[in-house]
Amino acid sequence: MALEKLKIFVETRPGKYDREVSVLFNPAQFVLDKNAYWAALPTAERDAAESQFTYSDPYTLTLDLFFDSYEKRQDVRNQTREVAALITVEGELHRPPRCLLAWGTNDFGGIQWVLESLNQRFTLFLPNGTPVRATLGCTFKQWRSAEEEAREVKKSSPDVAKTRIVQRGETLSSIAAEEYNDPALWRPIAELNGIH
Repeated sequence: MALEKLKIFVETRPGKYDREVSVLFNPAQFVLDKNAYWAALPTAERDAAESQFTYSDPYTLTLDLFFDSYEKRQDVRNQTREVAALITVEGELHRPPRCLLAWGTNDFGGIQWVLESLNQRFTLFLPNGTPVRATLGCTFKQWRSAEEEAREVKKSSPDVAKTRIVQRGETLSSIAAEEYNDPALWRPIAELNGIH
């Protein structure tokens, strides 16, 4: 089986990932990180506050990319330039480009990324000062439009608080049928609204 290299597919026009950047050496590891935030809702007569989900951060992907041009005696920045360009404004896009990452069969969930942070460490030089070895510390952040999130995250559960003005003749079972497509959910509505 051939060794697969990590590839970065770079956006050249909105939504078009036509340019490919292949790394010289695969990363030794990568870290995929995501945080969710919960607010404490103090409630009388309870030992502990109830937690309510507020939001979550986008995924971040952190990895180091190693480059070496010592044997060829060439400036290593010729190799690192394409990765470094991911954090600069692209003229046609008017912003830094988004990108997709793939490493063999790992497509990192098909997530679109932006390079959020870049740390360039040059560690070996020719006698004239030309850098010939570098490690790029890269932190990518997930990018997703509001429309894409709405398509992917179907928020329709009955656990989210809703308000409604009840009209004459409506019953809890008819409200449950209309709101949650299940008339049997009238009991949780009654309990949450203090109706006994």
